Amino acid sequence: MSREPELVDRIGILRPLRIRDFRLLWAGMTVSMIGDGVYTVAVAWQAYEIWNRPSALAAVGVAWSLPQVVLLLGAGVLSDRLDRRRLMIAGDLVRLVAIGAIGALSILGSLTLARLVGLVAVYGAGQAVFGPAFSSIVPQIVPDDLRVQANSLAQFVRPLTLALVGPVVGGFLISWLGVGWAFVVDAATFVVSAAAILAMRTRAVAREELERPSAWRDLVEGLRFVRRRTWLWAAMVGGTISLLFTWGPWDVLLPYVVKNDLGGSASDLGIVYGAGGLGAVVVALTMGQRGRLPRRPITALYLSWALGMLLLAGFGLAVRLWQAMVVALVAEGAITLLMVIWTTLLQRLVPREVLGRVSSLDWLLATAGVPLSFALVGPAASVLGVDATLIGAGVLGAAVTLAFLLVPGAREPERDEALRAALVAGAQSSQV
Repeated sequence: MSREPELVDRIGILRPLRIRDFRLLWAGMTVSMIGDGVYTVAVAWQAYEIWNRPSALAAVGVAWSLPQVVLLLGAGVLSDRLDRRRLMIAGDLVRLVAIGAIGALSILGSLTLARLVGLVAVYGAGQAVFGPAFSSIVPQIVPDDLRVQANSLAQFVRPLTLALVGPVVGGFLISWLGVGWAFVVDAATFVVSAAAILAMRTRAVAREELERPSAWRDLVEGLRFVRRRTWLWAAMVGGTISLLFTWGPWDVLLPYVVKNDLGGSASDLGIVYGAGGLGAVVVALTMGQRGRLPRRPITALYLSWALGMLLLAGFGLAVRLWQAMVVALVAEGAITLLMVIWTTLLQRLVPREVLGRVSSLDWLLATAGVPLSFALVGPAASVLGVDATLIGAGVLGAAVTLAFLLVPGAREPERDEALRAALVAGAQSSQV
């Protein structure tokens, strides 16, 4: 007799893998996110090879984030109107072309900062198409009683690949073959992701045209839904402001500190990211085995979020590589707890028919301040210094996060039993 069902039942985080489409989705995403981890190291190293100043990577960050700010709301509307699988495949193909072109130009010695910035903008557009469709397809596949496990698995796979395996592989690829080949490997992972999504059986639910008179009204409906729920808009706006302070410094100055202040190599940068991935994996495994949210999930969300932001200051205080590794480990663990809680709350409290638009608005507001964050980090580091910028950004990001916890209504679902009611309804529907 096979012991596989027994193993799956015993390890909570594995239970959603019994669902064929979820297995395919995450098999493809696992490979793709390893490539994303390779990209994280490769794009930083490539930008600093072209021009060894924080402004070089900051320009790349603006190019990546700005198309997402512009396109995400429209992508969210499309994800609620069209087959989400097709949108995800389209997003994979766009990213394949962009990253493949970066790799080819790098290998040929023809990659300039302007070309890198332009192709990264195309890559960001592909992510804008892919993201809302991916976020909103999971509830089509996974019943409510497995959502915490499914989201914990997502937050296990994401840091394991994106922050642990991918950066380590990327660092060694750059050391052995060169940065251009690291981009080529990343590009190939999008082929695997698109093939896995194509094999899924999940299809778009047919909707009557009368239900959906126009894309514009769809968009307005989604915005109105969020505006009427304080816990949603408070977290989203809080995210906009806190990430304005922290995203650019994290992405731009951490690689700079490892390369220039700590005297590290591309492999060392991969190891620092990998330490963060390890912390995230431990938290994800714990939440997956637990199988339920904390008793006061929104309070826990904000506290873990504030801790993750505050620890950015630790990179400004680190004087040894191992210290940066410890900071990354704890910070990524806190952010992973935040993501498991937030994703589960959205899936339980937001109706499926509007989830794509809410998810796209969530990502839009999360990234709305990111282009400005990247644009400001270079001048801030020049005026204040790299370490002072990191410390100030971490303190401000944490303070803003805690301030939004105090907004009246920000913790409403954990006080009015809405979460418990949603869980009971979901459990009943999964038994039908």
